[in-house]
Amino acid sequence: MMKDIGGLMKSMQAMQLKVAETQKKMETLTADGQSGGGLVKLSLQGENKLTDISIDKSLMVADDVEILEDLIKAAFEDARKKLDENRKGMEKDLMGGLNLPPGFKMPF
Repeated sequence: MMKDIGGLMKSMQAMQLKVAETQKKMETLTADGQSGGGLVKLSLQGENKLTDISIDKSLMVADDVEILEDLIKAAFEDARKKLDENRKGMEKDLMGGLNLPPGFKMPF
């Protein structure tokens, strides 16, 4: 019985290390988004941190501010979805091989 507990403890420690490593990798993930056929481009990192934005000069028209705002939102959403998919893929890889009960959520 004691041998099983020791093995379980080692497995738990290994899993904690793997979770920490995955979280660090998730913080460095980047994704690019665009809208308006590439007129607005931006980059997100980690937990949706905006790291870069590019707006085509043709959109710099005072009367069309709402269009520009909508394009920025659409580009952000495009990049956010890509980051989300990458994070979910990493979580799936992390959980691979574990026999967890349905609905069990890891603390990250």
